[in-house]
Amino acid sequence: MQKAYKILRIYTLLVWESFSFAVQSLRANWLRTILSLFGVTIGVFAIITVFTVVDSLERSIKESLNFLGKDVLYIQKWPWVFGPEYPWWKYVNRPVNTYEEYEFVARYAQNASAVALFAGRGGVVLQSGSFSVEEVTLRGVTYTYSAVANVELAEGRYFLPHEIDNGLNVAIIGHEIARTLFPNRSAVGKDIRLKGRKLRVIGVMKREGANFLGAPSSDKSCIVPFLFFSKLYRVGKDGREPIIALKGKESDVGLMRLEAEARGLMRRKRALRPTEEDNFAINRPEFLTNQLNAIFAVLNLAGGVIGSFAMLVGAFGIANIMFVSVKERTSIIGVQKSLGAKNFFILNQFLFEAVFLSLFGGMIGLFLVWLISFASLGSLELELTLSNILRGVVLSAVVGVLSGILPAWSAARLDPVKAIRTGE
Repeated sequence: MQKAYKILRIYTLLVWESFSFAVQSLRANWLRTILSLFGVTIGVFAIITVFTVVDSLERSIKESLNFLGKDVLYIQKWPWVFGPEYPWWKYVNRPVNTYEEYEFVARYAQNASAVALFAGRGGVVLQSGSFSVEEVTLRGVTYTYSAVANVELAEGRYFLPHEIDNGLNVAIIGHEIARTLFPNRSAVGKDIRLKGRKLRVIGVMKREGANFLGAPSSDKSCIVPFLFFSKLYRVGKDGREPIIALKGKESDVGLMRLEAEARGLMRRKRALRPTEEDNFAINRPEFLTNQLNAIFAVLNLAGGVIGSFAMLVGAFGIANIMFVSVKERTSIIGVQKSLGAKNFFILNQFLFEAVFLSLFGGMIGLFLVWLISFASLGSLELELTLSNILRGVVLSAVVGVLSGILPAWSAARLDPVKAIRTGE
């Protein structure tokens, strides 16, 4: 135990002395040190900036898609497909969902934790007294809608079952609607008007704020019972399409069982023969996120390749400086080795210098990225995450090791007699 402690103490002292020699060398040649920092600084700055922008962009887009819900399947007429080869003619004559189909799926779906039906309409105008708010997204929902979509209330309450079943004139409104129609007072218990019909406000949703994609925000949304919605607007064929949403269970990984069950129930309800294709689509939000992940992976790769060229320049700069440093200190290396310094000590001395130089340049690059994160880019908020900070530090350390290993190895292999004579 004492022997192991003694060996550990010796190696700790060697490492500390190597680090001290490296710091002294860098301080003695501060101008050269600063100039050699630029390559690594620019490289780390370029790479981490790209990663930060892409990560922030990915986070903002995915947050904009939060209204689709998590672990939810949507039964609709149209599939979520993109590209120039979109076969729209196959789907245009499909039937839309009906309330009876929703009740059938809700009754027999064993792998769904909740099933809801909703339909929406944009560009609605709500009024209260002399105040009005335009471009409101109106949504008619069934009672289980809150279990499928996240309806967070700042005040008031959610619908009661009898309010939904009877299509009563009640509504839950968004934060911006409440602030516009009822400034400086609570909207709960107040009346608003929609197409001349009076609605009693029973709840106000939490403020969500603007999202990056301009996707529907709860701030300008109004939720009403589905049957009340169907009294105001035509629902079904030649009207608003009702959407059946199924919330999966945690035990159903990937929602595979739920999707298969939903497909079987819809085919059964619509009496489709085994040889007939589905006349409905089962859409998954994961389709959009997977497409986004592929795009962001390409952007990260492109940013990494572009930034790696700057890092390569910085690595060559550090390697060149280290070779010059070895040449200048050849006689000192000879004296150290003649006094008993091991190759390990000489190697660490120059390797620490290269790594410290690279890390210092990388930290400056990270600091510049942190400053840029305060820039105002509208709804896109840049955030320098801990993972990107660690990525920058590790990248700087690796560049320091790779650029310093050859100069350090050449210094460690010097013959002490020849090294002393070279310095004379």
